[in-house]
Amino acid sequence: MYVEFGGYPYWLQNEKGLIVRSKEASYTAAYKNYINALAKQLAPLQINHGGNILMIQIENEYGSYGSDKEYLELNKKIYNEAGFDGLLYTCDPAADVRNGHLNGLLPAVNGIDKPSKVKKIVRDNFNGKGPFYIAEWYPAWFDWWGTKHHTVPAQEYVNRLDSVLAAGISINMYMFHGGTTRAFMNGANLKEETPFEPQISSYDYDAPLDEAGNATEKFMQFRNVIKKHLLPGTILPDVPAKKKSIDINNIVFNQTVSVLDVLPQPVTNALPLTFEDLKQPYGYVLYSTTLQPHETGVLKINGLNDYAVILINKKPFALLDRRLKQDSITIPASATIDQLDILVENMGRINFGVYLLKNKKGITGNVELNTKQILNWKMYQLPFNNLQFPSVKNKEKTVPNTPSIKKGSFILNEVADTYLDMTDWGKGCVWVNGHNLGRYWNIGPQQTIYLPAEWLHKGNNEIIVFELLKPQQNKLCGIANPVLNKLQ
Repeated sequence: MYVEFGGYPYWLQNEKGLIVRSKEASYTAAYKNYINALAKQLAPLQINHGGNILMIQIENEYGSYGSDKEYLELNKKIYNEAGFDGLLYTCDPAADVRNGHLNGLLPAVNGIDKPSKVKKIVRDNFNGKGPFYIAEWYPAWFDWWGTKHHTVPAQEYVNRLDSVLAAGISINMYMFHGGTTRAFMNGANLKEETPFEPQISSYDYDAPLDEAGNATEKFMQFRNVIKKHLLPGTILPDVPAKKKSIDINNIVFNQTVSVLDVLPQPVTNALPLTFEDLKQPYGYVLYSTTLQPHETGVLKINGLNDYAVILINKKPFALLDRRLKQDSITIPASATIDQLDILVENMGRINFGVYLLKNKKGITGNVELNTKQILNWKMYQLPFNNLQFPSVKNKEKTVPNTPSIKKGSFILNEVADTYLDMTDWGKGCVWVNGHNLGRYWNIGPQQTIYLPAEWLHKGNNEIIVFELLKPQQNKLCGIANPVLNKLQ
């Protein structure tokens, strides 16, 4: 799935001079360490060693990013020396195969399924005869916040699947089962011609298996096509029954605390520091400073990545959203010294394309009021790795309407899958029994968060919500079916 920063650890951006997807020495050293660690677990499981790993992919759609054959040769060498000595291949969209293919490796083709075209590309770039492989055959697509849920009727793909299999072409469905991107691990897309597009937590993808792993109508239709192309005597097993799902109507929240009342010790600096400067991978950072008496003017955040709640004197004042290319607001004149707080959320690092190299989070530039730079910042780190409800010494300090942490509970007599319905909430994250289920945002299209039975207990269950926009909200329930197609 499209994971944060394309799967790279955030700290690579802190290594001076390091350039991902390049021959640069510090990158290749880190990359080699990773592949060596991976090979210790997986190399013995290759099919040529008696295991069940059929093929090993070198890089991923590199041809859409660059065309450095020496870099690809270095990849191959790293894999071989680590112990990956089976069938190696590359995969690229059809238009980019020539850039991303390395002589001697099988070129897989992504995103097309016309048999004659697939075969021509492989023959032109490989050995003239195959084998033929579509590494990413798309039965639908993923979603990002604020856009319509992507669905593709199975009927549009049944004949195409049939023709590909009849032509002797192997395929990998991307995705066959989408699942869920938990915690803060969703990625994002950005191109020059499009806005910032952070992916939602659900990776249902309208795939043949739904988010919970249940067979869909698309699955059944694809299965019927695949049956036609099995070897004689091969019998498919029965399709498992749909997993049970339940409603939960007794979720009660009995504790709420403003995040402003439970801040950790700050890091101070003249200018704002990025998440990377703070060595914080994910979550939130609260940037705090004071404003001297001023005229009405424009507050501008240069390099906001990605979403900000602006508070003046601890009162919510405005929201800024990178998706909408927002970085400025007008604030009223003040004759007093005011407190300015900017709570910034990392909505997911870009995972594909040239912006991999421009992927820092938080306030990545400076902040200005009427073009004058604002100095003397405190940075309060809120990574929420394992969020526990904080103890509050003085409950009277709680500030209303500010981003808040809420704790509740519910009791179950039976355990089964459910979907937490966040439709009436604002924006935030949910933890149940210590598990970060992912993000919600009422703009949609995702309105529910999948909660699997395995993370629930008979008896008492704990729920914690970090809510940015509607801290007074207390109503929450679990429903038996997901809502993934509702824009608000």
